[in-house]
Amino acid sequence: MDYSKMKPYDVRNLIRKEEIVTPTAGMCEGYAQANLVILPKELAYDFLLFTQRNPKSCPILEVGDVGDKKLKYLGKDIDITTDIPKYRVYEYGILTGEYTNIKDMWRDDFVSFLIGCSFSFESSLIDAGIAVRHIEEKCNVPMFITNIDCTPAGIFNGKMVVSMRPIPYDQVVKSVLVTGEMPKVHGAPIHIGDPSVIGIKDIEKPDFGDAVTIKEGEVPVFWPCGVTPQSVVMNVKPKIVITHSPGHMLITDIKNVDLKY
Repeated sequence: MDYSKMKPYDVRNLIRKEEIVTPTAGMCEGYAQANLVILPKELAYDFLLFTQRNPKSCPILEVGDVGDKKLKYLGKDIDITTDIPKYRVYEYGILTGEYTNIKDMWRDDFVSFLIGCSFSFESSLIDAGIAVRHIEEKCNVPMFITNIDCTPAGIFNGKMVVSMRPIPYDQVVKSVLVTGEMPKVHGAPIHIGDPSVIGIKDIEKPDFGDAVTIKEGEVPVFWPCGVTPQSVVMNVKPKIVITHSPGHMLITDIKNVDLKY
């Protein structure tokens, strides 16, 4: 089935029924996707401050009310416990499981943070004639933990995560301009070229997602990534944090064009 032409509400219903459990790249063309972080209320202020100090990697799209599984702005009838294809649970910084729903884990003190996702600017890249390799190869985007320090806030500190897309040399400037118009979904790249400069030892071995082909005449281009909170959680080790599984996003009712300047 071609999910790229479907409406977000319809795809979310399939996700809720667990008929879709795959990465969401390329689904619902033209609509924004979002990363998820769920924290107890006692950690929510520190995390909100962390996102404000690190807007390129953690651009906030919505913050849920305490204990509320619903969202008010990003879409119709969203249930944050069922409408993402795959969730991760971290306890004391350790990944303890992946789940297709978290209904039985929900608590009255949980707060949901929805963070902009670089999948949202990919349709703009494609419209500009720039191929997106992981969509072509039907896999997840490669993501890497870097040596770039995030700005600390409260208990939260750690390294930035980036997503990588191979771009032909003659389209690099265009890719910077296209994505730079969308700061609410990470904006322009953080690094272009030599991966070792930002602490990546092997471009063929991403920390999250899948490796993709880098063809002759292409350069790896790196964008700040909304998986950064997962790197930070593994570093800080709070008692419990729930996130999306990398690449398995919330598909919103918000159009990508509405996230431009």
